[in-house]
Amino acid sequence: MKYLLLPFPILLFSAATHAQTTSDTVRALPGVLVTYQAEKLTPITFQNLSGEALQKRSVGQEPSFLLTEMTPNVTAYSDAGSTQGYAYFRLRGIDQTRINITLDGMPLNEPEDQGAYFSNYPDLFNSVSRVQVQRGVGTSQNGTASYGGSVQLFSPGLQDSARTTLGGGYGSFNSFRLFGEYASGVRNGKALYVRASQLHSDGYRSRSSNTSRSVFLSGGLMRDKTSWKLNVVAGQQRNQLAWLGVPDSVLRENRRANVNGPENDQFTQGLVQLQNIWQPSATSTITSSVYGSGLRGGYDFDLNAFIGLPSTAELYRYDFRSGWLGAYTTYARRTQRLTWTSGLQASTYRRRHLGSEKALGELYRNTGRKQEASAFSKLEYRLRRFTLFADAQVRTTTFDYNGSVPFPAINWRFFNPKAGLSFAAADNTTLYYSIGRTSREPTRNDLFGGNDDLLADDQGRPALASQTPESVVDQELGVRHQAGPLQLELNAYYMDFQNEIVLNGNFGPNGLALTNKAESSLRTGLEASVRYQLTPRLLLTNNSAVNYSRIREQREEFKPVLTPALILNQEAACQAGPWLLAVQGRYQSRSFIDFANSAAVGDYVLLNARVQYARRNWQLTLFGNNLTNARYYTNGYVETNGTRKLFVQAPANVYVDVQYSF
Repeated sequence: MKYLLLPFPILLFSAATHAQTTSDTVRALPGVLVTYQAEKLTPITFQNLSGEALQKRSVGQEPSFLLTEMTPNVTAYSDAGSTQGYAYFRLRGIDQTRINITLDGMPLNEPEDQGAYFSNYPDLFNSVSRVQVQRGVGTSQNGTASYGGSVQLFSPGLQDSARTTLGGGYGSFNSFRLFGEYASGVRNGKALYVRASQLHSDGYRSRSSNTSRSVFLSGGLMRDKTSWKLNVVAGQQRNQLAWLGVPDSVLRENRRANVNGPENDQFTQGLVQLQNIWQPSATSTITSSVYGSGLRGGYDFDLNAFIGLPSTAELYRYDFRSGWLGAYTTYARRTQRLTWTSGLQASTYRRRHLGSEKALGELYRNTGRKQEASAFSKLEYRLRRFTLFADAQVRTTTFDYNGSVPFPAINWRFFNPKAGLSFAAADNTTLYYSIGRTSREPTRNDLFGGNDDLLADDQGRPALASQTPESVVDQELGVRHQAGPLQLELNAYYMDFQNEIVLNGNFGPNGLALTNKAESSLRTGLEASVRYQLTPRLLLTNNSAVNYSRIREQREEFKPVLTPALILNQEAACQAGPWLLAVQGRYQSRSFIDFANSAAVGDYVLLNARVQYARRNWQLTLFGNNLTNARYYTNGYVETNGTRKLFVQAPANVYVDVQYSF
């Protein structure tokens, strides 16, 4: 993506602070978009993660693993068994294609299959200033419906002081990272941030290496009442593929086995976002953004390995090229009692798919197109100790397809309402309740039944799976408390689904997970996030979740795939002068890996630790993972012949990271 980086001027903006005495002047222009995030009194379930806290833990691993450590009710696994390369997460057991992910309000979920691929932007979480994770339907978002939740990323805070940081690290499985980071601070109303990273890992499993690089550029220009910000992010990755599960009989002989054939991939992806924040008065703000994203690359597919036969010279390949353009604008008005936000968003997306075989050449090509438009209005009104909340979104999306099978465009229209109430029981305690409904369309993979090229039925018509959208009614009840040494977030949730598209535990020939339709289903449980400063030096942190989920199908009940009933994360961190010692334990109960609940991956306990020494301009950190050398699995599936296939995760491993700032 060099063509994305070289022509752009160093033009970026930061939050402007310009205080004057007249009522219509700007006191502080925000450095990042805030119109979609939840605030202290918003009656939804959310958690904020600071960029500083993320960077203390992040050494280039996939963000999925950071989310499992720092938020409740998140599970993750990786193809390679280590923490780099392809990794995936689930929130409340709901897969990643149904979780909304944005950067400063820009959608990151690919419109066709609604997945956000962090692996295409390696080291991303070391550049963000903060993250807000909303669990449940949350507030209205741009892009993919926040069906199971949303993960909102916020670009670097350009108002930070000037600095330059160089760093590197090395660890088990020949994993390493090199990076350089520069922040100019605000100078004459301008600011610039740049970070470049190079990462590699051989992977724990045989032939599962990842080599990737990325650049994040953010610059700003600010004036009295308006600010401009430009974000440019580009990444490239090359992987040896390991997306097939391994039979448990093989794993007993060789835990590092990889049953994929000689398959590789390479993808390059970049995005550009130009933002403007205009504050015409002290109580109103208009935020606008235009964005574009492009992806190019492909991956190999060994059919013989997929069906369990020895590899031959036969090797297929999937290639993709996509382009995505969009824009949104929001108006926010804030008074002492009222916060009102309304917005519009529209985007158009096109992806070309090309299938080929090494000896035969091109086999097919097709193109998917998707257009989307949405509008929302959100209101929070404070009445003494109560805050009334209402949020409504209208969303329309169209999917069209050009290929060998005639295809009529499919249109979906949704109305997604939400309402809630919070009560400030004390200055440091908030009780809340909310109810919201949201719906979403099937992905292309759901529509095509896991095929990259649409098949025809015996009458020549498109052989489509169900086109019916899924919907959920989500109720959240919780309390937030922060006083002295204690910070507590506790909530209960009840999610009632109709026509839920649930994982069935299998993978299609394109490597994507296959799904079934469920007549009705529910997910309910308790989630807790607790921070307690036991002494000035000792901090205790706990993120835990209890889950009760059921799928009802033809008078039978099943538990959803990969949805453990209990997850416990406990960390103790001790700070003594320049030294930090943190020990973290995780317990995850068993979860089923097939729709019929005939097989499961067992429960497991992990013990991780990190030791950090920071003095003057230096920071040295030693990470130890899975210190008890637990033999565990976090994902798997069952073949039609009953064979269990599992994804092994790495045994004990270490990583050393060093950084120097000046």
